[in-house]
Amino acid sequence: MKKWTTLTSEVMLDHPVLRVERQKRQKGPVSGDVVVLHSPDWVNVVPLTPEGKVVLIRQWRHGSQAPALEIPGGLVDPGETPLEAGARELTEETGFQARELIHLGKVNPNPALFSNTCHTFLALDAELKGPPQLEDSEEIEVLTVEQDELPAMVKDGRIDHCIVIAALSFFWLRQKA
Repeated sequence: MKKWTTLTSEVMLDHPVLRVERQKRQKGPVSGDVVVLHSPDWVNVVPLTPEGKVVLIRQWRHGSQAPALEIPGGLVDPGETPLEAGARELTEETGFQARELIHLGKVNPNPALFSNTCHTFLALDAELKGPPQLEDSEEIEVLTVEQDELPAMVKDGRIDHCIVIAALSFFWLRQKA
């Protein structure tokens, strides 16, 4: 498949978590405007306690205007590797630390619009080491659930964040291997 060529690019919004560009692209005789969203890479962490429970978080999401049940995760900061970001996000959002983080895979969150990648890590032997270190705008409830509860939580919509479901898919595929 032939690649589209970018003819012009205009930044519409430049924010630390998102840069919005309008681009004029061409492929052969066809050209048109597209919107591309640039964000730093993201990480998701599936934390397993020594007892085999999964650590989840519930937090308010401004886009959906509702609380969401998720796994810890967030942006990869400048100069940070995805592994470092995963360990940091786990501690910041939950107060848990893990003996080991294993990269399970990566996805393109929405390649139609976004240019970034989301990495998923499995955090083994995650134990509570202190209180979460939340940003002023964050309010997070930390809870643990049995692994076998997760499929029903996805099926009935309690977990409906698509990138979290992708991370859980990597987790379940690892268990099958």
